Amino acid sequence: MTLMEALIAGGWLMVPLLGCSLVAVAIVVERLWALRAARIAPRGLAEEVGSQVARGQVDLDWLARHSPLGGVLAAGLRHARLGHEQVRARFQEAATAVVHDMERFLSPLGTVASIAPLIGLLGTVVGMIEVFAVLVASDGGERTADLAGGISRALVTTAAGLSVAIPALIFHRYFQRRIEDITLRIEAQAGQVVECLAHHDGELTLAERHESAGRPAGKGELP
Repeated sequence: MTLMEALIAGGWLMVPLLGCSLVAVAIVVERLWALRAARIAPRGLAEEVGSQVARGQVDLDWLARHSPLGGVLAAGLRHARLGHEQVRARFQEAATAVVHDMERFLSPLGTVASIAPLIGLLGTVVGMIEVFAVLVASDGGERTADLAGGISRALVTTAAGLSVAIPALIFHRYFQRRIEDITLRIEAQAGQVVECLAHHDGELTLAERHESAGRPAGKGELP
């Protein structure tokens, strides 16, 4: 059976299933591109920031534009003079925003994984209703084509619903796991930066360009 024959055999319920499959494919492709660990939390960034802290000057402008992890580290370092607890708090706030961004579109993907089998089940029920209607209307006569059409509708919609739901569920769980791994990497590198700050004595200059002032800002003693 070709794809077009399957769409015709499944009836009108194949239309929402086709829509669900297109939504799922679009989300999967977009999240595969967006949830790259090297883009969100590149390795070695904490070491680079630690080297800048050791030299006594951190380029916050470069750091904020480097990556989402860089934005998290920059958000905490801006409050370095307020104490390490404030730095950790700012890290946590910024990391929460990054995690929220990583979870974008996962809810619709989970919805597709949930409703696709239900649409397929609805197709099964509709097909069986048609089969019983044919049996009642036939009065014992043979209407093989009509019976086959109802059974075909029931089977095709069920198969189509599962074919959409299973990959969607697999990718949904995969993306959740990837987000957890990236979150752990962000937390680990943020912890390294806090440790570097704890071992740094003296003045720390936080270089950040401001469009209005056009000069570096942020200079003070670490607590």
